[in-house]
Amino acid sequence: MAENLRVAVIGAGRMGADHIQRLHTRIHGADVAAVVDIDLERANAAVAHIPGAKAYASAAEAYESGDVNAVLIATPGFLHEVALLEALERDIPILCEKPLTPDAASAWKIVEAEQKLGHQRIQVGFMRRFDEGYRELGGMVRSGDLGELLMLHCRHRNPDTPAGFTNEMLINDSVVHEFDVIRYLTGEEITSVQVRLGKASSKAPSGQHDPQHVLIETTSGVLVDVEIFVNAQFGYQVLTEAAFEDGIVTIGGDSGPYVQRAGRWGGEVTPGFEARFGAAYDVEVQAWVDAALRGGIGGPSAWDGYATAACCEAGVEAQKSGEKVAVVLNEKPELYRAGAAAEAAK
Repeated sequence: MAENLRVAVIGAGRMGADHIQRLHTRIHGADVAAVVDIDLERANAAVAHIPGAKAYASAAEAYESGDVNAVLIATPGFLHEVALLEALERDIPILCEKPLTPDAASAWKIVEAEQKLGHQRIQVGFMRRFDEGYRELGGMVRSGDLGELLMLHCRHRNPDTPAGFTNEMLINDSVVHEFDVIRYLTGEEITSVQVRLGKASSKAPSGQHDPQHVLIETTSGVLVDVEIFVNAQFGYQVLTEAAFEDGIVTIGGDSGPYVQRAGRWGGEVTPGFEARFGAAYDVEVQAWVDAALRGGIGGPSAWDGYATAACCEAGVEAQKSGEKVAVVLNEKPELYRAGAAAEAAK
């Protein structure tokens, strides 16, 4: 592997542009070598301030240039399967924004393709695992100092949603993060999902039932409830409360100064996920780069992407049926067993 990763960022939209800036200004050991976007004008604009970086309309062109030895995929999820298979054919380090793919069947194809390499190349972009609060909570679970973890109470609130944000996307684009972080905190797979639809907000667009209450159970019986509320208006808020045998731990509370002045008190709520998890994204990408330079991955694997895709499928089915739906997983391949043990030890 070269001294620095020469990264092609595929997708120059909201997430891609954020990662381009991150790689160029804050990450050590990697350079933006190429930006790929079907909108070549947007790709050119993204590389205009980065010396030596080039814009391409396709990933194949970027690879054929010979300037690329790693890839960060930040396109919409339905485009991930093709991009991942192209990158796996070249056996290069891959950081793929969530989801791995939009469904369990295509995600399993990616798992099978990676297995043929005999080593892991894909890290999936579940950034919450790199957030300081979640890491501290994970450490408390693994230490056992507060006894066994019994329950998790999660709240995931967005101020509003973009046009076209469907009812299913509450699960596939939002609760997907809870599915992954539950697996990370407990070290277990999720066995069932149930979704309850109560009183809907008048702020929700037509066709979207918001908020929703998601009930989740893990292998050992840890119970989790998630409030997903994507038109909460007041700001962006992600909180988790963990109930242990010997204590309660809460993370994700409001940060910043708490001011009392002129007869009023209070602080600020983050406006979006960039502010809430900006530092976590930095840690995540740096962990990917550092691990890739050693020939490995530094976070969630293709198996994690597949498992969360299966959880999302169960969640969408539960949305429609109102029933408790089992999460069905294929047997975990040996390639991912050692990696899971290392991740749990962090």
